[in-house]
Amino acid sequence: MTTRTATHHPDLRESGSILLVSCYELGHQPLGIAWPKAFLERAGYAPDSLDLAVEPWDDTKIRRARIAGVAVPMHTALRVGVRAAERIRRTNPQCRIVFYGLYALLNAEYLLGGLADAVLGGEFEGSLVALIEQLNDREDLRPTRPSTSLERLVFPMPSRASLPSLTRYVRLLHKGASVPAGYVEASRGCLHRCLHCPIPPVYNGRFFVVARDVVLEDVRRLVAAGAGHITFGDPDFLNGPGHALQLVRAMHAEFPNLTYDFTAKIEHLLRHRDLVPEFAATGCLFVVSAVESLSDVVLANLEKGHTRADVPVALAIVHGAGISLRPSFVPFTPWATLDDYRELLDFVEGADLIDHVDPVQLTIRLLIPPGSALLSRAAIQPFLGPLDEAGFTYRWAHPDPRMDELQRDVTAVVAVAADAKQDPAVTLDRLRSLAAERAGRRFTAGVRLPAPERPIPARLTEPWFC
Repeated sequence: MTTRTATHHPDLRESGSILLVSCYELGHQPLGIAWPKAFLERAGYAPDSLDLAVEPWDDTKIRRARIAGVAVPMHTALRVGVRAAERIRRTNPQCRIVFYGLYALLNAEYLLGGLADAVLGGEFEGSLVALIEQLNDREDLRPTRPSTSLERLVFPMPSRASLPSLTRYVRLLHKGASVPAGYVEASRGCLHRCLHCPIPPVYNGRFFVVARDVVLEDVRRLVAAGAGHITFGDPDFLNGPGHALQLVRAMHAEFPNLTYDFTAKIEHLLRHRDLVPEFAATGCLFVVSAVESLSDVVLANLEKGHTRADVPVALAIVHGAGISLRPSFVPFTPWATLDDYRELLDFVEGADLIDHVDPVQLTIRLLIPPGSALLSRAAIQPFLGPLDEAGFTYRWAHPDPRMDELQRDVTAVVAVAADAKQDPAVTLDRLRSLAAERAGRRFTAGVRLPAPERPIPARLTEPWFC
């Protein structure tokens, strides 16, 4: 890639010279802007921001920018981010582009091959500030090797003032009410190494806590901005159970009507079962947990850390405390069978999880990005096809062609159902019929359709997870 140069460049401390771009953060107000913006402001810069999930493209901001930071914490964000970077290049060829986030590092080779000037990951904010200081001292920035920092940072308050209002983001639906949901992080990284997760290749089993005072002040400002619910966006809130418990105790003492949700592994819910009632007492409405599969073969190949038998135990612990468990799944992997899929659908109905599982969760196909820890295991090799660089994943084929066909069919069914706002019980009934048809069996049982006016468990308005 050739080096781009600019002449008579303004000082990067001038307002708008740095533009931070978010593409998608699960419908939340983006911490992918708020955190780096705070670090840059602390260093004396005045970055502008653009959240493409809710804001229109702004050529004025793009043309003014000398450096654009594109946040790509997940696969969907990366796909949008690449298209945004290509447009930035056309609009402002002199602008330097930096990708940062989990999926930036995993796809660094592709990004540095002609699109990005730098790729940063891990605890990247300090590296971003250093890179901008470097660029401020000279006119050119040669494409650099990807940079992963795992140094412990001193976090400032996330800078949210220039971001769109909370009312434009995800909301909590609960007991007939719809309230804005704030999004905070109490920790980053993860202690665990689930093979399909994008975090282990970057963090390698490490995690970092954010100071409790910083998190609480962030919550205060979100409440002042209208939030009635808080989502803890930590990869696993129970990596540091003591930190988590002290935080929600303090939050509940200050805001007794504020509710929250968090994500935790099944094994953590079992290990820390004694804490679950206190989470309920302090306002926790639901917990998201990556169950992924009910097949012990699949769980072993993903090195998830729990078994099929652990799932109903975790459900009993969480539901017994009055908290909803919202499981996420990856039903389509090379090791999952058609019987596994049918059993999963039966389980969703039999465990009364129809209103706890967003139907899109029953369509998810295993994603294997470059750098995935799965690539180091022999078990995946027989199924792997070529790397689709532009799609940011390795292609793979199921040994049973019916599974690949079924995945395409259920995806289409769920997309239509979502557009029609179909009752998830009806959608589940259709999926069970499709799965039975693929297995060459007749489906006559049907789902026990619950009453349309039934109470629906607390949930957010954004059902996606990656």
